Amino acid sequence: MSRDTVLLRHRKEKKSKCSLQPLVGKPGFTFVSWPAGTLPDLTGYLRLDPEGPPLRAEDRDQGLLLVDATWRYAERMIASVAEVPGRSLPGLQTAYPRRSKLHEEPEGGLASIEALYAAYLITGRATEGLLDGYRWAEAFVAANADAFESYRRAATIP
Repeated sequence: MSRDTVLLRHRKEKKSKCSLQPLVGKPGFTFVSWPAGTLPDLTGYLRLDPEGPPLRAEDRDQGLLLVDATWRYAERMIASVAEVPGRSLPGLQTAYPRRSKLHEEPEGGLASIEALYAAYLITGRATEGLLDGYRWAEAFVAANADAFESYRRAATIP
């Protein structure tokens, strides 16, 4: 069963800096504004969450929910969808140049589009065009080439 990927985005997220902005309007992606937006039924979905067990190729039939916000808002947003089981991504290196003066960012944190790309690879979903418009795409793919190759191999094994 094919489900849209749901992208729960904080209403204060700057769209000019949002790595997911190029996906707006593309088929297969549903953007929901938080806190005012209405979420679709998330039965059968997994939430990308650095605290969950690892996402696996066997999760390919589950929908994906990604919380898109600065780390300052993410905790409250995650709490609002805590009933959706969380899955983490194995240690990957971000290419996004983060510089927060107010909040410490977690080790291994990824830009939203990087997390989505990795989740798609792990679960065997098509990634063509996903990184289009992402300024640091080439550096991200190069930094994680070995991990991405292993995801591709694992996703093709039934």
